[in-house]
Amino acid sequence: MEHIVIIGNGISGVTLARHIRKNSDKRITIISAESDHFFSRTALMYVYMGHMRWEDIKPYEDWFWEKNRIELKNAYVQKVHTAAKTLYFAHGETFKYDKLVIATGSTTASLGWPGLDLKGVQGLVTKQDLEELEKNAPNNDVCKHAVIIGGGLIGVELAEMLHTRKIGVTMLVREHAFWSGVLPNGEAEMISRHILSHGIDLRHNTELDEILDDGTGKVAGIRTKSGEKIECQLVGIATGVKPNIAFLKDSGIETERGVLVNRMLETNVTDVYAIGDCAQQREPIGLRKPVEAVWYTGRMMGETLAQTICGKPFEYKPGHWFNSAKFFDIEYQTYGWVSSTKTLRENEAHFHWKHKDDTKCITIAYNAETGDFLGINTFGIRMRHEVIDHWLTEKRDLDFVVKNLPKANFDPEFFKDHFKEIYKSYKGQLQTV
Repeated sequence: MEHIVIIGNGISGVTLARHIRKNSDKRITIISAESDHFFSRTALMYVYMGHMRWEDIKPYEDWFWEKNRIELKNAYVQKVHTAAKTLYFAHGETFKYDKLVIATGSTTASLGWPGLDLKGVQGLVTKQDLEELEKNAPNNDVCKHAVIIGGGLIGVELAEMLHTRKIGVTMLVREHAFWSGVLPNGEAEMISRHILSHGIDLRHNTELDEILDDGTGKVAGIRTKSGEKIECQLVGIATGVKPNIAFLKDSGIETERGVLVNRMLETNVTDVYAIGDCAQQREPIGLRKPVEAVWYTGRMMGETLAQTICGKPFEYKPGHWFNSAKFFDIEYQTYGWVSSTKTLRENEAHFHWKHKDDTKCITIAYNAETGDFLGINTFGIRMRHEVIDHWLTEKRDLDFVVKNLPKANFDPEFFKDHFKEIYKSYKGQLQTV
């Protein structure tokens, strides 16, 4: 019986295992040193905030794995010997495979500042990170103040988590507004104001110089590049993530930033594949980044590769880009491509509307020459994925999209409708052009 070994029990690896089992009787083993069972990584913040328990974020009951003949092994893979199709574990054991899938996800990325090894410095990616946070910041007696380096989705999650325990938070963001490397200025500036309204000390145009030692190996504070010192007991590193692939050194598996794969998710080594955050497309798919640390793309890669492993070769085709997140109270959705102000593509223009309460806005990207719809960002207004996806496929124009926005909306009943106001703003902007 062919033995499929998957390193990593995140959404990519588990989705792959489930779909292989649906389509075959192959032997399946999932290896992970992070946790015994699969959990919803995006829900880690809610465990810390007290909204959910650890057992609540496990999508499957513990009996699910044995019933579906998916073997689980808690071990850390230290080395991969592809010629012998053998894994070497940190505790000395070896393990054979017929086909190997690398699905090891991401780890916290940093810029090598002095003091990163001090107690109280951490990221927020893994179960172990959450456990460290409980030790480092259980309450505002142990941790009176925290400094978060960087913004983005992890940074704002960490700020919200600490805020719920009444721990003071300073965020250092090197841009002029929050996540302005991704969002257009109007949106980035609105999110900055929203974060500040929650009592977070958000510092724009500010960079870390070093993390300070209290003399016992613990964090005492930080120093910015301008020379300012900020006392704190926790430093959260939120400067992005990188593929977790250090264990592949000398394996013969080609890597750059991530594990290099083709459209079939195959590596350069026969019978070795990579999926999820750790996979890097040799040739980017459209405007997508070669490495995408996104939950749904990991799930899609798992589903796709399962078909190939079960004898039905299938290319990875993720379709139109989309994503969603939350900035404290403001929900965010994006479909297609909306560039930041400083990375506007040739002929890309934006229609932007913002509500007077400063918590809701939309930005629609379009081709200024042809009027073609390129993408949309929404904040505080929920849209239906399938509707927007169809508009992108059908190559609708800006006018059609603005007129038909109500058809894409799925805000709950009794939510106020803003689409007449949006259309009025759109018509007003047309008249001034």
